[in-house]
Amino acid sequence: MSNRLFQGLIHQMKEAIGRTIGVIDESGVVVACSDLMRIGETRQTVKEELAYSAEAIVFSGYTYRSMTGVVRPEYAVFVEGEDGMADKMSMVLAVSLNNIKSFHDDKYDKVSFIKNIILDNILPGDIYVKSKELHFAPDVSRVVFLLKFLSNSENSPYDIIQNMFPNTNQDYVISTGERDIVLVREVKPGTDITEIEATATEIVDNLATEFFTKVSIGIGSLVDNIKDISKSYREAQAALEVGRVFDTDKSVISYENLGIGRLIYQLPTTLCEMFLNEVFKKGSIEALDRETLSTIQCFFANNLNVSETSRKMFVHRNTLVYRLDKIKKLTGLDLREFDNAITFKVALMVRSYLSSKNTRY
Repeated sequence: MSNRLFQGLIHQMKEAIGRTIGVIDESGVVVACSDLMRIGETRQTVKEELAYSAEAIVFSGYTYRSMTGVVRPEYAVFVEGEDGMADKMSMVLAVSLNNIKSFHDDKYDKVSFIKNIILDNILPGDIYVKSKELHFAPDVSRVVFLLKFLSNSENSPYDIIQNMFPNTNQDYVISTGERDIVLVREVKPGTDITEIEATATEIVDNLATEFFTKVSIGIGSLVDNIKDISKSYREAQAALEVGRVFDTDKSVISYENLGIGRLIYQLPTTLCEMFLNEVFKKGSIEALDRETLSTIQCFFANNLNVSETSRKMFVHRNTLVYRLDKIKKLTGLDLREFDNAITFKVALMVRSYLSSKNTRY
């Protein structure tokens, strides 16, 4: 990863410097260079010289300098020329590349640290010790987004999200699967869930318009302690799972807004089957055709209002009343009565949950 980092910076600097510049590793191999043909060459003599000197050395028309100013360096830079200008350029290059490598390593360590937290690969007692070592603020409000890419893209999902959230001190992007990306965001204390959902919606819209990629996002709850990041991650996972069953038309699902779906999802299937058998007469639910089920959903969406539902469905009021009477006859539940409507609504959600578990329902 460092080699790619070095090559990117050298590529940007080569025109300004006007000389061949590059980096060799501890084995003396050229790992980055403004002259791409030289990458892979071995400078064995230089490696041996740098093993005994932290100062700049000149050899075969190039000036070499340890990147960290120590003997036996992990990396050393080189600049074409043996003059004073080459010496100064090597100093500037060494400082620049060493600083960006340190920043990259620090960032990488923090990302690995967070990944270990969300995957429970670190002991709770070690979390605060490690956060102190990495200068990672432990008591900051954060929220976890779990992004599941549902379609292919020419770009890497990780790279896409990393470019969308380049603030490396507050946002951490972690790949947990080929199409699963975790985004840990720092937010202001007391941030409302609607603001967080708005951010997720913006991500969905940007991915759809700029990358023609469809994605679902689960959002965990806001946490203000570093050890609770794993809790927010598990909640984001649950939000996606519950949303897949009960809110199939939504791209953004928040754990805090799952409602009764969260409760149903935690129930054992045997208990759910018993509930359905008590609510519906044998074969009654199967007798409801697609049109009738669509009518029920619309009736619920319009708060059990017969007039409003008939208007939205473009059917006569009497037609809707006839369908509701038919449902009552088949199931024994009159959806115009609040208690019966609640029972029916929950029963439909339980049935969807059992279907997702591949039961006979």
